[in-house]
Amino acid sequence: MKKKDIYLPFLSAAALITFTFLAPSPFSARAAADPDAADPAKVDADFAIQGEYTGMVDGQKAGIQIVALGDGNFEGILFPGGLPGDGWDGNRETLRKAPGKRNDDGSATFTKDGATAVVRDGKITLSENGEDGGNMERVVRESPTLGAKAPEGAVILFDGGNLEAWQDGARMTDDKLLMEGANTKDKFGSFTAHVEFRLPYQPKARGQGRGNSGFYSQSRYEVQMLDSFGLEGRDNECGGIYTVASPSVNMCFPPLQWQTYDVEFTAAEFDAEGKKTKNARLTVRHNGVVIHDNIEVPKSTTAAPLGEGPEPGPLHFQNHGNPVRYRNIWLVKK
Repeated sequence: MKKKDIYLPFLSAAALITFTFLAPSPFSARAAADPDAADPAKVDADFAIQGEYTGMVDGQKAGIQIVALGDGNFEGILFPGGLPGDGWDGNRETLRKAPGKRNDDGSATFTKDGATAVVRDGKITLSENGEDGGNMERVVRESPTLGAKAPEGAVILFDGGNLEAWQDGARMTDDKLLMEGANTKDKFGSFTAHVEFRLPYQPKARGQGRGNSGFYSQSRYEVQMLDSFGLEGRDNECGGIYTVASPSVNMCFPPLQWQTYDVEFTAAEFDAEGKKTKNARLTVRHNGVVIHDNIEVPKSTTAAPLGEGPEPGPLHFQNHGNPVRYRNIWLVKK
């Protein structure tokens, strides 16, 4: 049997099913935040298996994202051509997935249509009927803008030193990270901003209860933050302009991995009578990849603290009951 014959069962059409395992839900209640979910030192045994893998199989580049679902259960999604933002062409019809289960020895096994993938020590071994089907290695990608230094003239909003730029109620962790539920004291019109954020590890949570927060320009227009690793990439998932526009590609990294938003915001314009003459616009880079290119935002997004208006507004980081963390936040006024 050729290696290609081994590889294709994992890619078979029968494996293509709707991504229901983390589908968006109508969840809206704010559950009490579990601070342990934000602590990389307090993860479970599944954490070492979830993540991203890349490799060549029979001369074909491919990527796999493994999503932890709790209690030793996983979902594996295979991306022909490579991971999102690194080779995959964005055609969701080509995606394939398979269920997985953690074994007693700490490995995990995924099976689909006669093919098997075993994850052990950061590697995936593909096989069928005992024959070699190729290997993949775990990778930890890093945003090219991670740690970006503020340019001259920028407003430093948070560098771990203090909370002076934030309204009462803002909180900082013992390890100098900004916590969810924070608003700037200053109000802004148009700007370019850099934000680094880390989503919690909540493998048993689903939908809007899984690592939920949001970055609101002027407290009006939300770019969603959510553990959407492995999901479709909708307007209510990570990188979405909430209820307005889906990201062009889902660039969400695994939970507890630092990510970046680089946001270019152009404020809406109003005439002397207060009538809006131009909609707001957003360009968003998620982990260095443009996911919204000068998108027109016709209204304030759902759950925005402020409605649209001509006056500037503060930046807002939503508290949705999940322990999302932020660092290295700066802004350049236009």
